[in-house]
Amino acid sequence: MKEYQTITEVSGPLVFAEVDEPVGYDEIVEIETQQGETLRGQVLESSEGLVSIQVFEGTGGIDRNASVRFLGETMKMPVTEDLLGRVLDGSGNPIDGGPEIVPDKREDIVGAAINPYSREYPEEFIQTGVSAIDGMNTLVRGQKLPIFSSSGQPHNELAMQIARQATVPEEAAEDEATDEPGSDEDGELGEGADDEGSEFAVIFGAMGITAEEANEFMDDFERTGALERSVVFMNLADDPAVERTVTPRMALTTAEYLAFEEGYHVLVILTDMTNYCEALREIGAAREEVPGRRGYPGYMYTDLAQLYERAGRIQGREGSVTQIPILTMPGDDDTHPIPDLTGYITEGQIYVDPALNSQGFKPPINVSPSLSRLMDDGIGEGLTRGDHADVKDQLFAAYAQGKDLRDLVNIVGREALSETDNKYLDFADRFEETFVDQGFDSNRSIDETLEIGWDLLSALPKEQLNRIDEELIAEHYREDIGEQVEATAE
Repeated sequence: MKEYQTITEVSGPLVFAEVDEPVGYDEIVEIETQQGETLRGQVLESSEGLVSIQVFEGTGGIDRNASVRFLGETMKMPVTEDLLGRVLDGSGNPIDGGPEIVPDKREDIVGAAINPYSREYPEEFIQTGVSAIDGMNTLVRGQKLPIFSSSGQPHNELAMQIARQATVPEEAAEDEATDEPGSDEDGELGEGADDEGSEFAVIFGAMGITAEEANEFMDDFERTGALERSVVFMNLADDPAVERTVTPRMALTTAEYLAFEEGYHVLVILTDMTNYCEALREIGAAREEVPGRRGYPGYMYTDLAQLYERAGRIQGREGSVTQIPILTMPGDDDTHPIPDLTGYITEGQIYVDPALNSQGFKPPINVSPSLSRLMDDGIGEGLTRGDHADVKDQLFAAYAQGKDLRDLVNIVGREALSETDNKYLDFADRFEETFVDQGFDSNRSIDETLEIGWDLLSALPKEQLNRIDEELIAEHYREDIGEQVEATAE
């Protein structure tokens, strides 16, 4: 190991140093300041005789007299099953006052790409307890499904709700795991277990959040007991921006170990990806790179893909990695580079809507532009309920028609609408009030979600349910609800 005192320049989060031997890309560096402080960094760019180093703790105190040591290895995350229940900083160091981590392995945080041939197609339902997601935009194990929000919206509350409620529905257990580990005497799975007896874990990676938000997250995790099955990575707003580029990789490396080595089904929640991309832009500006759209690096698509594509299932392995990245769209603009590129890479999106939030709906999820491209593979007979797909299609169609009629009412008034049109108009209101608006503390099973859906559809004339099989209508349609709605209208 050679030690250099050849720093030529300090620019923002970057340090430039001259070297007389080849230095590897992403190699870990230790910089010792004149004050005796040791800072960690990573080689960002290496050329003949010169390297640029991004410093995780910030460049304060570094001058030309500081010593630079290249450690000859890339950054690694110490992984073990004992990480569950721990709180770490953005660089993977414990900050919860607990014991030091004794790792089973040290894994490279860049990770290895999953061979497409070895991928197993995602088609197993994850229940979040949120009707607007479970019923209309279902999440499946191994999927990457982002949440598109904007500044001031309650996406953090939604993230906490999903983190503490996410599990595998009990009815999946009834078919395959009557006496499997993790199930009870009736064959129904306990909290945090799945249909094969595998455990369910949550990896929570926070990037650039405020101390107040961090306290809210930790209070909620501890109050609800969700911390016991979680690993929390916490990068705060006043932490160095460079650390934000490491945090999601630390989180995903931990998730991959728990999933593919220990057999867990892991849900990774990353918030806020906008802060991550801002860190990329800051580093790119310090390197004097030619900027791309709106000043973001031209390689941001590739960089985001390296993170998002680490979700999935592998043939022959029990576990899975499912991702829910959360991003705040600047100006609520979904054509901004961050949501735009994220939408290209991921399999759908969930929209948090400012208009619904202003009306007090919790969570304010707008199901109309939301989409889960893998939903149809994760629902249906034997997976959730046989009527799930039909109910979802009919709810989407009826809600869309009711929203269209709202615009028409502004022009001609309700009196000019037909009786059926008025029922669709009322349907849209009730859909938002009972199906979408459930509160952040309500945990609905998929059966409860579909029952609410049938209650809503039963207020429409039976002949209008043209997207549902007649046998299902005969089984679930409730004549009494339609009569009650008519009596109320009269």
